[in-house]
Amino acid sequence: MARRWRRRLLPGLATVFWIAAPAAAADNETPILTAVLRHDATAVRQLLKSGRDVNGARGDGLTPLHAAAAEGDSAILAMLVAAGANVQAGTVLIGSTPLQLAAKNGQAAVVRMLLAHGADPDKCDRLGTSPLMLAAASGSAHTVAALLDAGADADATESSRGETALMFAAANGRTEAVAALLDHGADWRATTRVFDWTKLPKTDPRLASGDAHPVKNGSAAAEGAAPDAKPKAPRAEPQPPGYIERVGTQGGLSALMFAARQSHLDTVKAMVERGVDVNQTDPGDSTTALMIATINGRFDTAIYLVDHGANPNLAQTNGAAPLYAVFDTRWAPKSEYPNPLYYAAQQTGYLQLAKALLDHGADPNPRLKRKVWYTNQNNDQSGIDETGGTPFWRAAYAADVEAMKLLVAYGADPAIPTTYPGKAEEYPPPDRSNSEDVSGLPAAKLGGPNITPLLAASGEGYGWSFTANHHRFAPAGMLPAVKYLVEALNADVNAADAEGNTALHNAASRGDNEMIRYLIAKGANVKAVNRKGQTVADMANGPMQRIQPFPETLALLSTMGVTPRHRCVSC
Repeated sequence: MARRWRRRLLPGLATVFWIAAPAAAADNETPILTAVLRHDATAVRQLLKSGRDVNGARGDGLTPLHAAAAEGDSAILAMLVAAGANVQAGTVLIGSTPLQLAAKNGQAAVVRMLLAHGADPDKCDRLGTSPLMLAAASGSAHTVAALLDAGADADATESSRGETALMFAAANGRTEAVAALLDHGADWRATTRVFDWTKLPKTDPRLASGDAHPVKNGSAAAEGAAPDAKPKAPRAEPQPPGYIERVGTQGGLSALMFAARQSHLDTVKAMVERGVDVNQTDPGDSTTALMIATINGRFDTAIYLVDHGANPNLAQTNGAAPLYAVFDTRWAPKSEYPNPLYYAAQQTGYLQLAKALLDHGADPNPRLKRKVWYTNQNNDQSGIDETGGTPFWRAAYAADVEAMKLLVAYGADPAIPTTYPGKAEEYPPPDRSNSEDVSGLPAAKLGGPNITPLLAASGEGYGWSFTANHHRFAPAGMLPAVKYLVEALNADVNAADAEGNTALHNAASRGDNEMIRYLIAKGANVKAVNRKGQTVADMANGPMQRIQPFPETLALLSTMGVTPRHRCVSC
C-alpha cells in the first residue's frame, strides 16, 4: 500500500517533521515518490531508467530522497543518489533536508550514506534546527556519532530558544544520545537564551495576562466599576512587585535542568557520572537542577541530586530554596485547568525529601524575597503575599503538622511572619478612597511583620479573596495545626496581620465555630476589629461577593456580644 506523508509537530521540539501514515497515493505524488513509499525497489529502478525526474517533488517539497531517508531504505536511497538525487533539497515549509529526516528517525546507516555523498552535517532548517539536534531527540547514539564523526557542531543552537543538541536529548530522556554527546565533548555548561520580561514596554501585548489584567491592576474595568468611570490616579503608597516583576526572566536552562524537570533520572545519572555540575545556576533567576526538579514534583530526581552533591541552600532570586519548594509543591493550590501532581507518582515522599535536604545542611529559616509567581493559579486568588515566608510558614499555611514538627526538630523558628508588601492581596482590589482605620493598631510598615504562621494556619485570606477556590491543606483540617502552634510553640492568639486581621477573623470567615471556641478559650480577643472596621462577626457575614454568611457562626458570636458593623455584601 502506498503511503501519504503528513506533518506532525513533535512535542518539545521547535520544528515540524514528516511522519509516514498509511493511505492511498496522494494526487500530487510523482510516480517515483509513490514507488519509494511502497518500498518497491524494482519500480523505482524502472522509473529511473525510463527517465523520470529523480528530484520530482510533491507540492510540499517532499522528494523521493526525503522519503527513502526517513524510511531508512538504504537500497533505494543508493539508487536515487546514483541517479543524481539532490542531497541538499529542502521541503517547502521549513526546508527540511533528507539528512534531517533520516536523523530525526535515527536512521544511522542512511545518515552515513548521505554524509558520504556530500550532505552538509550542519545544514539547518529555517527554524535553526540541525540534523544533530534531531538525531539527539531520536535517541540514536549511532546516528549522533555518525554526525559528530562527520564534523557536526555539537554546540550549535536553534534559533528559537537557543537549545543545543544536548538539550534536545536531555529533555527527551535520550540517555544514550546524551552519553554520546558528552563523550564527544558537547558543552553541558550551555544554557538557553534568557528573556527578561521586565524590559518589555507596558504596551506590549505579551503582558496582557500579567500586569495588564484589569482586575489585578485595579483599573476602571475591574469588577463592579462603572463602564465610564475615570481611572483613578496611582496611589502614593508603595506597591508590591507586579506579576511580570515576579516572573522576571524566562529561559536560562541547562541540559541537566531539562532532564531534571522531566524526571529523566537515568539521563540525569549519566550526566552526573560524566562530571556535569549539579550546582550550575540559571543565569536568569538562579534556578538549579535541584530546584527545578523539586518545583515540578520530581522528588526521586531531587533526592538523587541531593545525594550527589547538590547544594540545598542555593536559592532563586525570589529567595525560594528547595526546602521551601518541597512544601510549596506538595500543597500546590488547586487550579482551574489540568495541573499534574507529579509528586504523587514518586517513590520519594515529600517529608523524606525534606529530611534529606535538612540532613545535607539545608537552612530551615531562609525567607522569601518576594511573592513566588509559580505558586499561584487562577489569576492568584489566594489573598496571600508570602514575601518573607519561611519553609515553616509554608508548612503552617498548609496546616501540615508533621512538616512543622520536622522543621522545628532541625531548628526552624516558628515565629517568623511574612513581611508587609504595602497592601493586602484582596481580589478584586478594594476602593480605599473613603477608608478609615478604626482598629487602634499602630500603622503598618512596609517590610514590617505581616502574616504569622498561626494566621496562615487559621485560614488567612478567606475573608477578602477567593482563597477557598484553590487553597490546599492537610486532610486533618486547620484546627490541629492551630492547636500545635498554640500549645506546643506558644503562638500568640491575638497577633494580627498588617491589616488588623486575627486568627479569630480568619476562623469566622470560614464559619469554623470549633476553632473560634478554641481560640477564645486560649485568650483570643473576640472584640478585635481590623483596619477596615470589620469585627469578627463581619467576617462571618458575607464580607465580599460570593462568600455567603454563616448563620450559626453569627449566632455564636452574638452570644458573646459581637455583632456585624457592616451589612452583608453577598446577600
